[in-house]
Amino acid sequence: MNTTHEVLDFVHDGHKRYLPHLSIDCVIFGYHQHQLKILLIRYHAHTKWSLPGGFIARDETLTQAASRILAEKTQLNDLFLRQFHTFGDSPTRLNELGARQVHNITYSKVGVTIDQNNWLADRTLSIGYYALVDYLDVVVKPEFLVDEYCWRDVNDIPPLLFDHNEIIETALLTLRSQMYQQPIGYNLLPDKFTLPEIHALYETILGRQFDRRNFRKKLLTLGLIRQLAEQKKIGPHRSPFLYEFDSDTYHRSLEEGAVLGF
Repeated sequence: MNTTHEVLDFVHDGHKRYLPHLSIDCVIFGYHQHQLKILLIRYHAHTKWSLPGGFIARDETLTQAASRILAEKTQLNDLFLRQFHTFGDSPTRLNELGARQVHNITYSKVGVTIDQNNWLADRTLSIGYYALVDYLDVVVKPEFLVDEYCWRDVNDIPPLLFDHNEIIETALLTLRSQMYQQPIGYNLLPDKFTLPEIHALYETILGRQFDRRNFRKKLLTLGLIRQLAEQKKIGPHRSPFLYEFDSDTYHRSLEEGAVLGF
């Protein structure tokens, strides 16, 4: 929604195109400089931040809706995307008056008030998806009702609107539990990386330390990565070899449950 007309049409007639009572919230993880970050947005006139999200079109599947919302927010397609939980138990989901107040602040930009009969005023359940992106590939497109975007470290998330802090906590727990069954590293690192870079990625996400020699040995023994002839010039006398994932072996190992059992 990029114009006043589009926003007003959404407020008054959005229920004809989208499913009421059901939304998608996206936890978009990016990794940069040994930090795991999450993309947050701040809607018009709000002081609190929130997760990017949207509604599900009546002719869309859930995954199609999540993919569309992510493409709109990041300008990226074919992202690694996983549904992880449905949220509806929080008191903030039950407080319809509070939800209307939040919407009224947002839509004050176009001079519209959400009353109790509007479709946006009803209790809404949220389906959580998490996505993994290359931080440097993301291009955030300005939106009419969004004042600001930012990337925040997972250890420095401020109080958010609704139950979005709970959604992030659940997404992070899911991400960590799936490090051994999903191609997490494959989606967060650039195509070519050094051993210290992938080592730091796994330590950052899991919040624990791994012996570097055992970590390297495990990756190479499983055939998950292969060394390239190229080297990365970091400084004088520091030119470590670059590696890349062997995608066929990586995905086969994932299916067999053999990945990174340190």
